[in-house]
Amino acid sequence: MGEAVLEEGLANAVAYGRLYISNPDLAERFKTNARLNSYDRATFYGGAQLGYTDYPAIQE
Repeated sequence: MGEAVLEEGLANAVAYGRLYISNPDLAERFKTNARLNSYDRATFYGGAQLGYTDYPAIQE
C-alpha cells in the first residue's frame, strides 16, 4: 500500500512504525512477500524488551 501511495505521487515518504516494531526485517518481508507478524499494542511503552526484541524473523 505504501508503494502505491508513492507511485501515485500522494506522498514523498511512507513510515511504518508499528509494523517495524513487530517486523524488524520488514524490508525483506516486503521484498519476498512474506507474512507479517502482528504487533501487540499491550507491550508498547512497557519499559522492557517484551514486544520490541522478541518478534520472530523470517526463517531462512
